[in-house]
Amino acid sequence: MKSPRIAAGLTALSLTVNAHALPAVGAAGPGGRVVDAEGRGLDLRGIKGKPTLLVYEDQEATKQNVALKTQLAKLASGDKYRQAIALVAVADVEGYDYWPARGFVKSAIRSESKKLGNTIYVDWNGSVRKSAGFTKGKSTVLLVGPDGKIMFSHEGTMAPPEREKLLALLRAQVEPEPTPAP
Repeated sequence: MKSPRIAAGLTALSLTVNAHALPAVGAAGPGGRVVDAEGRGLDLRGIKGKPTLLVYEDQEATKQNVALKTQLAKLASGDKYRQAIALVAVADVEGYDYWPARGFVKSAIRSESKKLGNTIYVDWNGSVRKSAGFTKGKSTVLLVGPDGKIMFSHEGTMAPPEREKLLALLRAQVEPEPTPAP
């Protein structure tokens, strides 16, 4: 049997964890400023009017959602998805903002951006992760609707049913179902 002190401690711990939880569906998308390897900034709240798929990862998390990224690459091979959905890939590089590491990181980000065919932004100090409640070491995937509200939110390795749910949401943004005639 747990003592009252231990139970109170566990309750306090769960409240602390929940205070920094991943943003929920329906909440406003995360804010914060990220930059590309050239130093050009992007305000995450400034992307409106277009669905935005945000993938936020640090070095530990890059392999967690390889299957999802493979499926996304197939979708993005056609211009329809690239034009309809903004992809914002963000690398959490906290701890590498010093000479000479910063130069190596910029070079690696340029190379990966070229392979991806899309800009990869960096969060040099982890401020976006911290303010949004993302967990260090976990791949975070958010789909933010044109209205700036979160439509899908997931952290960690995505199981096949979750991947299918996200892909269905992406398809619906690109190929909306026709409205029935009155």
